[in-house]
Amino acid sequence: MDRRESLKLLLLAAAGSSRLLEARDLSAQESPFVSRWHEWPDMRWAGPDHWGNRLQDWGVRDGMLECRTPAPRRTLHCLTHRVTGEGFATRVTLDSRQLEETGDRAVRAGFRVGVKGRFEDYRSAAVHGTGLDVGVDGTGSLFIGDQRSSTAVPLSAPIHLQVRSSVGDRSLEVTARASDDGPVLARLVRDDLASGDLLGNLALLSHYEDAGTAGHAARFADWSIAGPGVSADLAATFGPIMFAQYTVHRGTLKLTAQLAPIEMIPDVRAVLEVRRDTGAWDPVGDAGIDPLSRTARFRVEGWNPGDAVEYRVRISAPSAPGLSEHPYTGTVAADPGRRRPLKTAVFSCNADHGFPDGEVVRYVDAHDADMALFLGDQFYEGSGGFGIQTDSVEEAALDMLHKWYMFGWSYREIFRRIPAAFIPDDHDVYHGNIWGEGGAAAPTEEGWGAAAQDRGGYKMPAVWVNAVQTAQTSHLPDPYDPTPVDQGIGVYYTRWDYGGVSFAILEDRKFKSAPANVLPEDAQVFNGWIQNPDFDVREHRDLPDASLLGDRQMAFLEDWAQDWSGPSYMKVVLSQTNFAAVHTIPEEAMSGAVLPGLPVPEPGRYVTGDKLAVDMDSNGWPQARRDEVLRLLRRCAAFHIAGDQHLATVVRHGIDDFGDAGYSFTGPALNNIWPRRWWPPEAAREAPLDDGPAYTGDYFDGFGNRITVFAAANPRATGLEPSIIRDRVTGYGIVTFDTMQEQIGIECWPRHVDPTVGRQYEGWPLVVDRASGDGRTPVGFLPLIRVSGVDDPVVEVRTAQGRLVYARRMVGSELRAPVFASGTHVVRVGDPDRYPWQERRVSEEEWGTGTIDFDF
Repeated sequence: MDRRESLKLLLLAAAGSSRLLEARDLSAQESPFVSRWHEWPDMRWAGPDHWGNRLQDWGVRDGMLECRTPAPRRTLHCLTHRVTGEGFATRVTLDSRQLEETGDRAVRAGFRVGVKGRFEDYRSAAVHGTGLDVGVDGTGSLFIGDQRSSTAVPLSAPIHLQVRSSVGDRSLEVTARASDDGPVLARLVRDDLASGDLLGNLALLSHYEDAGTAGHAARFADWSIAGPGVSADLAATFGPIMFAQYTVHRGTLKLTAQLAPIEMIPDVRAVLEVRRDTGAWDPVGDAGIDPLSRTARFRVEGWNPGDAVEYRVRISAPSAPGLSEHPYTGTVAADPGRRRPLKTAVFSCNADHGFPDGEVVRYVDAHDADMALFLGDQFYEGSGGFGIQTDSVEEAALDMLHKWYMFGWSYREIFRRIPAAFIPDDHDVYHGNIWGEGGAAAPTEEGWGAAAQDRGGYKMPAVWVNAVQTAQTSHLPDPYDPTPVDQGIGVYYTRWDYGGVSFAILEDRKFKSAPANVLPEDAQVFNGWIQNPDFDVREHRDLPDASLLGDRQMAFLEDWAQDWSGPSYMKVVLSQTNFAAVHTIPEEAMSGAVLPGLPVPEPGRYVTGDKLAVDMDSNGWPQARRDEVLRLLRRCAAFHIAGDQHLATVVRHGIDDFGDAGYSFTGPALNNIWPRRWWPPEAAREAPLDDGPAYTGDYFDGFGNRITVFAAANPRATGLEPSIIRDRVTGYGIVTFDTMQEQIGIECWPRHVDPTVGRQYEGWPLVVDRASGDGRTPVGFLPLIRVSGVDDPVVEVRTAQGRLVYARRMVGSELRAPVFASGTHVVRVGDPDRYPWQERRVSEEEWGTGTIDFDF
């Protein structure tokens, strides 16, 4: 019997009672669902109509859907059809022989109906939904929830399960047959359901209470859904091209398409096409599929950044009817240049509490950002609800992709039409905290958690870490130095020039020393926290063996700080975390582990009894290396944007004095699992800010680093639900770089607030000048520098020995250049893209008078 006939019987079967659906109603229902697994070749994926929990548990084999893992709560949802009204019927063929082998009442297979999630979105239901389980158990009894049939069906051959509900009746019926048109072997009816119990997603179910059972769990075929209460949204498919992200840098487009696990399909390739003025699609590249990260990566040289161009990634997959075409479309945006300020949307720390995060996408769209920055923890180990799987590289890769797909399912509309940067952080590689030790392997013999992390390095295999980095960063501009670190782990630290701004993208975890390896043993470090209350880390400020960014990244920053080609008008550093420990913990606590369980204060209340945190997961440690980075960054007056901390702050750093270095904005968490806070004791404040809240002002952080806090978004009781999202100051940042006015605007938005009418978190917005990225106090000024023949030249000020004091791109033709130490200086002026450099030596006696003319 073919699928058309099977569906017809399904529709007619529902008309067998006056209380049930009439056949004409069913046949008139638009677009009934019919599974298509018989058309796909074998693959580790269930197809674009479905979402499987977990990804690695479901696949197609021999034309059937297979649940590969005998374990609890495995579900496969239909994405395109949902029950939104009265009357539906669904049916599937179940190969029940594996159930028979268990003979276990707690083993179940069949359907989950009326699935509802945390939010009114079918994606929420697909990932976190709960509903009513209906089907057959390992003893052959039918069940609806906790009710079971008195008659058992034989499980030695496939059975045909059908569930139906009538119009005007809240009863639900499940029947089992040996064939489509065979007699009913068993029936169970439940009539105590409440209104709305059956509304929601429909899913297939495989549930084994004991996860230790060998072999596959269940196999399904011929799933059908129909009825007047069923709504169809055929655009709700997901995959096989899940999403794509890109950058354009100096005439090179790099685009990575994230694909479903279809690499087993022979000869499948992805094609990148762009739409020309004629409307025709023109291929500009093709790519195979990386077998672990499941990515297709494209590189197009000679890209014209001045034009917005529609793109399409397309794959042709062989199926039973022939080749099937699957496109994913987007836009490569035009580089805004300096025509208008460059607006960046800043994100980090994306747990799944608010999945699928529709409000974030909707409200971010109102800002009309030019680019997106995702600065780490794109997902967490618990994303999706099943923890992590690490028993093999292949299964671990699919486990990672399950979480990464969720991220893209939430946010792909943000970066479908604008370029985006991604930086993986610790949770992206299954670490609570990570000190990479140059790519070393972390010892896991004594455990997976802090015992391994405190020794430094990566717990997961290097090939898996590379797959994470390929998925998240392969679209970034080429690495500054692509030489892998230990274990062959790749690097991605690089420069990205866009919109007149040059971004340095760092990997501040990968090269960092583990505290337990370099601090004295009596510090008693556990998970980056000192457990000896008598140990003062401020007395160990300079640890010669301690690394922060490592020599390679410092060399990169040295080069980047003085290279203003592009042309670049501003410099911005992007990193995983900030260069200070800007949070507090209760006085009696020895780590931040207590934070998730602390009460959330009411608005207006200042929490007392906290102390400054000494958290070496931040880049406030090691202190001397932190100072070296900040000294280097102020040479180009760089602004800094970070993620990781879950506590949004704006801080001006100090090295030798308060405020003598640049500004950092640490953005809020999208979904906050670790509600850090900043309630410094009153005695710790060295100086207040004018008209600022009590937690602002000058402080020494827990490591003795100077910081000036301008804003901090502390957790507050809002009275809004769900409180885990609303009270933990979740949201995103908007940072605008106005290269004409030489100003940087910083915004911090709650994720639930409409930015067209609502307010930001307390303390924002803020505006800082570009020049404030260098906070040193001048001891004098050079003669007026006046340049003719070149627009907006670059000015370098060096010592007489040639050491760079700072480099800036001028806006205009005149500059009164400050100096910060006595003695002769060398001024170099030029345009690194077009003109050679000219230089003049200026003695201290010449300061402050006359002009230095440069004529090109």
